[in-house]
Amino acid sequence: MGKRSVTVRVARWSALHPWRAVIGWLLFVALCLGGGTAAGMNSATTEDYRVGEAGRAEALAAEGGVQLRPTEQVLIRARTASQRPGGAAADAAVEDVTARMRALPEVASVAPPVRSADGRVLRVQVELHGPDQDAKKNVVPLQDVTERIRKAHPDLVIEETGSGSVSKGVNDQRGKDLAFSEAITLPVTLITLAVVFGSVVMVGVPLLLAVTSIMATMGLAMLASHLLPDTGVGMNMILLIGMAVGVDYTLFYLKREREERARAGGSLTSEALVEAAASTAGRAIVVSGLAVMVSTAALYLAGDVIFDSLATGTILVVAVAVISSVTVLPALLVKLGGRAERRAAKRLARGKPVRPYAQDEPGRLWKALLKPARKRPALTLGLSVLVLLGLALPALDMKLKDPARDSFSRDIPAMRGYDRLLEAFPEQRVRHQVVVRAEASRAGEVKEALRALDRRAQADPLFSDHVPGRPLLRSSADRRTTALELDAPHPTYSEKAVTSLAHLRDAHLPATVGKLPGDVETAVTGEVPRGTDYVEHQNRKLPLVLGFLLLMTFAMTVYAFRSVVLGLLGVGLNLLSAASALGLLVLVFQGDWAEELLAFVSLGGISSRVPLFLFVILFGLSMDYQVFVVSRIREAALNGVPTRQAVLDGIASSAKVVTSAAIVMVTVFASFVMLHILEMKQMGFVLAAAVLLDAFVIRVMILPSALLLLGRATWWPSRAVRRAEERVVRGYAAAGDAGGAGDADAGDGHGSEGGGRAAGQAFPGHAEERPQARL
Repeated sequence: MGKRSVTVRVARWSALHPWRAVIGWLLFVALCLGGGTAAGMNSATTEDYRVGEAGRAEALAAEGGVQLRPTEQVLIRARTASQRPGGAAADAAVEDVTARMRALPEVASVAPPVRSADGRVLRVQVELHGPDQDAKKNVVPLQDVTERIRKAHPDLVIEETGSGSVSKGVNDQRGKDLAFSEAITLPVTLITLAVVFGSVVMVGVPLLLAVTSIMATMGLAMLASHLLPDTGVGMNMILLIGMAVGVDYTLFYLKREREERARAGGSLTSEALVEAAASTAGRAIVVSGLAVMVSTAALYLAGDVIFDSLATGTILVVAVAVISSVTVLPALLVKLGGRAERRAAKRLARGKPVRPYAQDEPGRLWKALLKPARKRPALTLGLSVLVLLGLALPALDMKLKDPARDSFSRDIPAMRGYDRLLEAFPEQRVRHQVVVRAEASRAGEVKEALRALDRRAQADPLFSDHVPGRPLLRSSADRRTTALELDAPHPTYSEKAVTSLAHLRDAHLPATVGKLPGDVETAVTGEVPRGTDYVEHQNRKLPLVLGFLLLMTFAMTVYAFRSVVLGLLGVGLNLLSAASALGLLVLVFQGDWAEELLAFVSLGGISSRVPLFLFVILFGLSMDYQVFVVSRIREAALNGVPTRQAVLDGIASSAKVVTSAAIVMVTVFASFVMLHILEMKQMGFVLAAAVLLDAFVIRVMILPSALLLLGRATWWPSRAVRRAEERVVRGYAAAGDAGGAGDADAGDGHGSEGGGRAAGQAFPGHAEERPQARL
């Protein structure tokens, strides 16, 4: 035997010392979770989110102390919609709001009350200390005060809305959504695993490892947040990917161990079976995990704190899932195998028969699905590619948008208040802030230029009148920084809102402040500028990230299989599945026909983070299937099985595990479609669609058809497969000659039978095939 790989040596140690491996794993999980809890989570700050010109404007404004502060609006209205709040009751409520809010340390100022144009709503604006990012934390005392005021004035409807209230509501809703997603995912995973293994005990193994891997990763993520701050989405990604790949890797390893047990027929110990599985499945899991981690690392190139958080969570959970699969899983399999062996021995002692393990054979469904590729590979390949290209066509019309506040679910009370606020005060929809920095001696001319800018904006129909009670200009204490706020009555994700920003940046600013001589720094921020600049930033980074992904996918495939052809094929198939999934996403979410079906309000576009996220995660997960399926094909080919038969056998033998893994992944991803947050809906839908297409079209129709048409060229430039086939032919020829000579001496006329037996011995597992007919 040659030198064992690290994976095999680790599995062997784990198999020989199962209790040490199990206890060691539990200690590792406890240490990670305890260390993370002790260190705490380091959350991202406002500065970490700054991108583009809007980010530069926020930095200038913060330096001068004139930044946009988070504001809360307390709305007061009569219980009957037709009535107007007034009189002593309304005055008392306004005084109560003003007094109680001013007493809070989180509050910077409380503006005088403003009545809506129809007189039915009173609005009291409360400005908070600190940046927007802290608003969801600082708003809690304000919400408590509003609740007490509401109870003190039962004759009026009093509600609170604002950036902080909405952010807190979104966070609370996300937590409930994730709990709902887990409640759906776990039962489906249990059922799927029960169908695959037919054993309650075996079902518990993948879930146990997935859950403990997630727990360990959460602790590691808390530690990692002190290097790369967490944005709140990292934990979501750990749960999402952790359950998917944790079950996936364990499933593949378990399946291979059972195959080895069935093949051995009781002649090998559990330790030897686990070691045999580690040499194939263990290596595939490690290669697959590395591919996912390398692909996900491309997110760091996006230069965005949210993607940094997503990448960190994904890489950590995949790494931990791989470690659990190659360390503690062999120990668990040995203990379960020993239990099965003891039960079998007891049955034999009682004189009862022991049912042997049967090797899984592809069912009728899979044979039917593979039949087109086997019978007509060229036609199957052409039609399948055309179908996926047709699905991808809508992606050409994809419009990327930043999902602003208007897209959040109306199940959040603050969002219902937000709608009533905008109905009564439409000028509150969009706020642009123009920030100018110059020498203090030029403060007068800067203010004059900003007033001229304001006059131009007031004459532009895309802008609205000033919000009453808000100062026109705000200047820093050192008079070097001055800010002007302008309003527009349009939804934040609408074309009119974006156009108003374009008018401001491209026309009004250059015609006023832009004409000031000397060193004058100008920038515009606000919710719409932030979203617009973020989308532009993502569009600039997308080619870099995609190029890295393509290069790494190619390199990892070539490394795993020593084949340039497979590397190019893998890149092409990944692009095809991603493009078709994006086409379906645009078809469903960019229009409004599916709004009621999937419970969302269309942005008229796709969240700007979704395509980049899809490419990275899908490329990594597709490598799972690529490695699992092609490794079986290559393994057979290296044993001398002709490439055509190796392709059919490899795909058929891995069909059940690939299907099971796909069902688990699709369940996890599809559960996100039922969540309230639009961006999570889109991510869940596109990933579920991509995995379905990858598992049932790419791996069943396109991949086998392409490999059957390529034949031996699949393995170029490696000659290992060709040499393996040549060895089989030489062994068959030598065995045939020996059999023929023996038969000639005996004179019995049955030389062909002896040759057939030799061929079967040289061509294990395929005695019915004749090598000379295949080569």
